[in-house]
Amino acid sequence: MKTMIIYDSVFGNTEQIARAIVDALKLRNDVELLRVSSVKPEQLQGVELLVVGSPTRKFTATPETFRFIKGISTQGLKGVKVAAFDTRIALSDIKASGLRFMVKLGGYAGGPIAKRLRKKGGTLIIPPEGFLVNGTEGPLKDGELLRAAEWAKQI
Repeated sequence: MKTMIIYDSVFGNTEQIARAIVDALKLRNDVELLRVSSVKPEQLQGVELLVVGSPTRKFTATPETFRFIKGISTQGLKGVKVAAFDTRIALSDIKASGLRFMVKLGGYAGGPIAKRLRKKGGTLIIPPEGFLVNGTEGPLKDGELLRAAEWAKQI
């Protein structure tokens, strides 16, 4: 199955998760890993599975991630299986109650990515997943690379 993993990363954490997903999927798929800034929508030609990930920034995905998805033609993902993931700070790790409230209200990047991929015709095959970092810049919490690989195996 031709598979493309597209990610954006600010501090390297989301890239690490994307690479763990690639490693888990490449045993049974033809997998390509690309940073979102280097992808053109026409590269999606023939892709059967598309996984998109972004760090959560201001309660959503990066602008580059949304620009990429916006560039996909209407129904450009028709017949393509899609999945979405993000990296995030755990709600329990946020000390400021006001910020915790804002996160509960605003959410994380995975959901908005999945919604936009579906609007482009993609078939969501697994709920979006969030992988945890320590603090704003990371590093990833212990066990998150293994959890990413296990999530990928469910796809």
